[in-house]
Amino acid sequence: MAEEKYKIVVFGAFGAGKSTFIQTLDPQAKHIEAECTGGSTTIALDYGRVQIGEKRVYLYGTPGQERFEFAREIIGKGMDGAILLVDVTSPVDEFVEHLSTSISNAHIPSIVFLNKCDAIGAQPDAAKMHFSGAETIIVSAKNRRESRDALERFIGKLRSHTREEK
Repeated sequence: MAEEKYKIVVFGAFGAGKSTFIQTLDPQAKHIEAECTGGSTTIALDYGRVQIGEKRVYLYGTPGQERFEFAREIIGKGMDGAILLVDVTSPVDEFVEHLSTSISNAHIPSIVFLNKCDAIGAQPDAAKMHFSGAETIIVSAKNRRESRDALERFIGKLRSHTREEK
């Protein structure tokens, strides 16, 4: 039986935890960043690989600033699924709403991961209500087990979605 392969693209705003999520799952992940006000930011993409049973998952993290729309479009080509990683310590803004709408309009399987739920000021319930039409999972991008479990759950749904299409 051939190994199954999945291209998963992780979307989210600046500081949502996309790079952390991918690096937690694959400590050898590639990351291209630049210094900016408030630390560093992804300027091209993150790239990591994870093996889940017979499934090889390729993770691509996108830049979290509005001006990199062109990069998100390029990175998103041919994706099998999308993860919207949301920082629940901040209210959902126009940019995160734009990402959510873009993912929905692409008609590909997607899920919302709610990150930073244990941080001061976190409002996971408000985020769940905002994304009530989508499946949401609470995850800590810093916790390998939680991140892997959430990814495995999503990949399991992708696998059944792919079977339904055939």
